[in-house]
Amino acid sequence: MESTLESVNKAEEMVGQLAKQAGFDEDARDGISMSVREAMINAVIHGNAYDPGKRVNLSLEQNNGELIITIGDEGKGLEPEEIPDPLAPDNLMKQSGRGIFLIRAFMDEVRFRKLEPGTEVTLIKRIPGSDLDRQEAST
Repeated sequence: MESTLESVNKAEEMVGQLAKQAGFDEDARDGISMSVREAMINAVIHGNAYDPGKRVNLSLEQNNGELIITIGDEGKGLEPEEIPDPLAPDNLMKQSGRGIFLIRAFMDEVRFRKLEPGTEVTLIKRIPGSDLDRQEAST
């Protein structure tokens, strides 16, 4: 996908439709869509810096009771542990820095992988009623 806000909107719409087909309720779909929007914005703005020569790779997969969304950029890379805590008193009034916090709140699992160049983030949400969802509920 191109490094544009139009691509962000398109990705969010595609994921919302897939989440609905997978059986997620409206609240879960909203959280998944917001997570994808935040990850795509990070890829377009912070990763690729709107560079028209750089692409954002989006992969959507549904298998084994999970919805798996992978977003990769071609930017300078990201070290997730270096991202300031948005709940720290010094950061409460800052306009940015909450995206990854929100993504982690809405998704069941979030993984980061360093690419050469860029960063890949994988967002995983267990599908309600699946075997994986039942296993998670019983632990």
